[in-house]
Amino acid sequence: MRRHWAHQPFVNLRRCPLPNWLILFLLSIAAVVAVIGLSKRGSLDPVVPTSSEHDVYKNYRRLREQVVHDFLEIRSLSLGSAQQEELSFCGKEVENFVPCYNVSANRLAGFEDGEEFSRHCEVAGVGSRCLVRPPKDYKIPLRWPAGRDVIWSGNVKITKDQFLSSGSLTKRLMLLEENQIAFHSDDDGVKDYSRQIAEMIGLESDSDFLQAGVRTVLDIECGFGSFGAHLSSLNLMTVCIAAYEIFGSQVQLSLERGLPAMIGNFMSRQLPYPSLSFDMIHCAHCGIVWDKKDGALLIEVDRVLKPGGYFILTSPASKHRGASLSAKNRILFTPIEEFAQKLCWSLLAQLDETLVLQKTSNADCYASRKQGDIPPVCKDENDAESYYKPLLSCISGTTSNRWVPVQNRSHRPFDSQLSSDELALRGIHPEDFLEDFHAWTSVMKNYWSLLTPLIFSDHPKRLGDEDPLPPFNMIRNVMDMNAHYGGLNAAFLEARKSVWVMNVVPIGGLNTLPLILDRGFAGVDPSPHILGHMTCFMQRVSSHTSGWVIFSDKVQVIEQARTLATQNRWDARVIENQNNNDRCLLVCRKPFLKK
Repeated sequence: MRRHWAHQPFVNLRRCPLPNWLILFLLSIAAVVAVIGLSKRGSLDPVVPTSSEHDVYKNYRRLREQVVHDFLEIRSLSLGSAQQEELSFCGKEVENFVPCYNVSANRLAGFEDGEEFSRHCEVAGVGSRCLVRPPKDYKIPLRWPAGRDVIWSGNVKITKDQFLSSGSLTKRLMLLEENQIAFHSDDDGVKDYSRQIAEMIGLESDSDFLQAGVRTVLDIECGFGSFGAHLSSLNLMTVCIAAYEIFGSQVQLSLERGLPAMIGNFMSRQLPYPSLSFDMIHCAHCGIVWDKKDGALLIEVDRVLKPGGYFILTSPASKHRGASLSAKNRILFTPIEEFAQKLCWSLLAQLDETLVLQKTSNADCYASRKQGDIPPVCKDENDAESYYKPLLSCISGTTSNRWVPVQNRSHRPFDSQLSSDELALRGIHPEDFLEDFHAWTSVMKNYWSLLTPLIFSDHPKRLGDEDPLPPFNMIRNVMDMNAHYGGLNAAFLEARKSVWVMNVVPIGGLNTLPLILDRGFAGVDPSPHILGHMTCFMQRVSSHTSGWVIFSDKVQVIEQARTLATQNRWDARVIENQNNNDRCLLVCRKPFLKK
């Protein structure tokens, strides 16, 4: 049976293969230099450990690591490839740069009707390669869970006026101090709001969401992310998706708090998710006019919502002045309710500004509609690479083998294992799935052992000493650029590490993104290719902090990646895969650079 490359655990990690004679020669030189340095001290000198003595006792692992580094430098020179210079820092004007997003340029190019907020790489341009500077007052974020409730105000682009003028549910009652923004979910009404939604669904409290089949939530235009932060305490995976903003970015604020978030435009194109992806979709004061575009926005909600899933809409009652509250709500909700019936949705409850709709769990509902009803059922159900395409005008997913009502699924927050029947529906052998899980469990332990600053320091240690393992909350945000079945994500959760993973499934291979989302994990289609098939294990508390990157690939690719890492001013170490001499690990640490 052919094994996926990730199934080769990095146990007893060594360095990339070098000729034994070269290793012995270089280690001998290092030892001789150290001894010569020691001989310069007199025999009557006090026995106080010096840096030279510590060099002698340095861990053999570190010496060999330096040998690999020097060997790769010599090899690069011998091949005639000149050492490329480190990248310079960008100007202050690109402090908030996001690739392919430039609303002003998009508008000048003629994009409108929501399309100006989408990605247009051909308009934004690539620009020169440079390192983005952190903001002047930027500080390393607090570790989770403290960083969920307190962030440094200098790390985000939001002014005091913006803060005070915001009318969002999650922005109203937050404390703006001298250099911090504090979020008090116990006092800002979020818990009461969440409990109200649960009661409208028919539950006793929001702690019963899992029992109702709700594990994954898509929060549209999430404000400061307080609703998602509260749901995370209930073991629900909540992903914020919001439009690109230069100032007051909702995505930046959510990521700063250690919450899952990504830039996305709900108004012009399909979202980067397959059909039937989420158990609940939530929109509180999100500013979207849902009855626009002949209902295409609601059709997109239907596309990514699972059977039996819930659509929660909370709209500001101030939109229509001069009318009573009930009259305002009728004006806002009536067109949505009427179109929802055409989508085979049912109205569960309406209270004040909040409307709760439920998607049917019976696929036969669509066939029972009158002939000629709008919208029709899509004829082509191929959902493999449909993301980012124009919005649909037909209902999709009705014939999918993933049409399983949320109420019939597991009540656990995630599925480390799936049944044989569930795997068979996706053409996956249970043995392969189980092997993937166990392999990633082993790999994750070795990855975690590498994530310690001592690896990249010259901290002297006696032979045999081991680096201490980093704490469980050392990292929070992880991106797996070749997620396969989501095995790394599952391994983190099984080990009770305090992380969330954005699982990316590259285009061109097996489309396992539906499987990842069905397991209760976060995932996205990159479109276009990102890093090819190179796997990246990446932690970024925000775009400016000190983070980690781990690559695993063939030796030749790793050498190229190491050159690029050096240009980026990253600390980089190459490590050998014990079970496969053709593959290596490149472990990089992005330093916190402020210039």
